[in-house]
Amino acid sequence: MKLLNHTSKYFAILLIVLISVWAVIFYFAMLDEVYDSLDDGLENQMELIVKEAKKDSAILHTNDFGIGNFTITKTSLKHHHKLKDIYRDTLMYMQNEDDYEPVRILESVFEHKNSYYKIKLITSMVEEDDQIENLITYLIWLYIVLVTSVIILNNLVLKKVWSPFYSLVARLKEFRIEKDEPIQAVPTNIDEFELLNHSVEMLTKKSRETYVAQKEFIENAAHELQTPLAISINKLELLLERNQINDAQSQVVGAVLENLGRLTRLNKSLLLLSKIDNKQYIGLDTVNFQVLATEISDNFEDFAKHQNIELELTSSAHLEFAINTDLARVLLTNLIKNAIIHGERNNKVTIEIADRTIHISNMGSKVSLDASSIFDRFKKSGSDQKSTGLGLSISKAIADKYGIRLVYSFSDRHVFSLYFPAH
Repeated sequence: MKLLNHTSKYFAILLIVLISVWAVIFYFAMLDEVYDSLDDGLENQMELIVKEAKKDSAILHTNDFGIGNFTITKTSLKHHHKLKDIYRDTLMYMQNEDDYEPVRILESVFEHKNSYYKIKLITSMVEEDDQIENLITYLIWLYIVLVTSVIILNNLVLKKVWSPFYSLVARLKEFRIEKDEPIQAVPTNIDEFELLNHSVEMLTKKSRETYVAQKEFIENAAHELQTPLAISINKLELLLERNQINDAQSQVVGAVLENLGRLTRLNKSLLLLSKIDNKQYIGLDTVNFQVLATEISDNFEDFAKHQNIELELTSSAHLEFAINTDLARVLLTNLIKNAIIHGERNNKVTIEIADRTIHISNMGSKVSLDASSIFDRFKKSGSDQKSTGLGLSISKAIADKYGIRLVYSFSDRHVFSLYFPAH
């Protein structure tokens, strides 16, 4: 609903600005019209008084504003320039209000029997402060009605119009390419949304087909590679067992077997990495990492002793996390195996389980790789020819898949830390 809210908000702001500008223009136009009307009335009243003065000379001696709201005093022409009418605003004391109120004054000069007389006429004005107060009150009510109308429009009309779009967005959020669940858009009479629905359906269908084809290709390629590799290894092992070759030839065959074994492990690692990247592991289990770490440590006990390394597992908190069991095993196995292989002899590899954190550390010299590239594929920190260079990359891919933060650091020990998000 963010688009609707933003659209409604900007629409309301635009309307409020336009109405405010219109109100200011209307106010000044109305004020100008009021002044024109007052001036016309004063001018008409002056003409009537001047006409009456020519009939009744007594009017020429009206020196105070009385019932007629005018005064006439004798003057000389030199005090007035071209006999112009002058309109101005001033304040005058009003007995009924017991206060000074704004009035409009017309000053003019007329001639009667070769004498000149100055006439002043007054009329009450609309008070500007009251007028502004009323205008602001009306505007506030107008704004309230406007905002209420926009809210109603947003919740009733626009929400209904945009419902197919947000329905499609909700389905896109739930769409998983690894699941065979195509998007079914909600039918709509709006041509633009119908076109969008059709385009999204075609795009997701094509993406799903490409994903399935890629998945099948990788699995088939890996399977087809495994068969000739296994056959080649078996035949070379049989050749060595028959003792029909000399020592030099045996060393050559042994080197070939070693490379074939590495190629087999590399093929399996790449297949696993591809499956992780393609999100083929979709099952979730609640894994107890204390139990899993203990099981993996027991499995590596003999291997660690062979390397003259002691495995030490400590746990200060219970740690469970929703993750695919097979991938959780691969994650811990790779990190623990890496620590044993690269750890210094006659030292410890420690596995510490704390609150939503696992630290796996070992003694060793500082590696040439920096912390940002140690998880890159085919990066090796040692000279182990049997390593595929994919173990840490696989661990990183698994951690990223489940939102686990995998961090490497080095001070006096190599430390790989797993930080589990809170669910």
